[in-house]
Amino acid sequence: MKKESQLFQNPILERLTRTHIAVPISLLLLYAMGLMYWSVYSVGHSLVIGLPLFFCGFLVFTLIEYLMHRFVFHMEPNTSFKKTIQYKFHGVHHDFPKEKDRLAMPPLVSITLATLLLAIFKLVIGDYVFSFLPGVLLGYALYLFVHYILHAYNPPKNIFRSLWINHSVHHYKSPDKRYGVSSPLWDHIFGTF
Repeated sequence: MKKESQLFQNPILERLTRTHIAVPISLLLLYAMGLMYWSVYSVGHSLVIGLPLFFCGFLVFTLIEYLMHRFVFHMEPNTSFKKTIQYKFHGVHHDFPKEKDRLAMPPLVSITLATLLLAIFKLVIGDYVFSFLPGVLLGYALYLFVHYILHAYNPPKNIFRSLWINHSVHHYKSPDKRYGVSSPLWDHIFGTF
């Protein structure tokens, strides 16, 4: 049995699929702080506007996490293209759940996604994006942190224990249930808990 996964034969591409967890978390937090700075000092958002938008962004992230995990990462691989995409995006994680350098999207992908979200949300909500998107990015960074803890360490005896159990059930018992990693909220709402 293989102990380590391999997604690409090309060693450069293969290396780009791996990262230490601190790298994307740090980049996302810096990105979020930069946007918050811009929202206050360039756009002029007050706390009355900025904080609700920030928390709304955080809540929206939990929904994005759930929907991506359920409908993209666990899509029905009914074509060879979908099978390849599903495996490279997430199937490899289920086959090698303890592989620490594959527990997060690589930094280039994370920053590209953050910038794509910035562009999309800017079109939809205008300058409010500078207070909203930091909440999304903080949610993503916290998700990465929680996901890493759940896979890299033994069951914790603290607040993360219930999340550890929840995610373990998803990995080892019911891969078609419990898609929320950082929160079971949407699993309860959509009946997949």
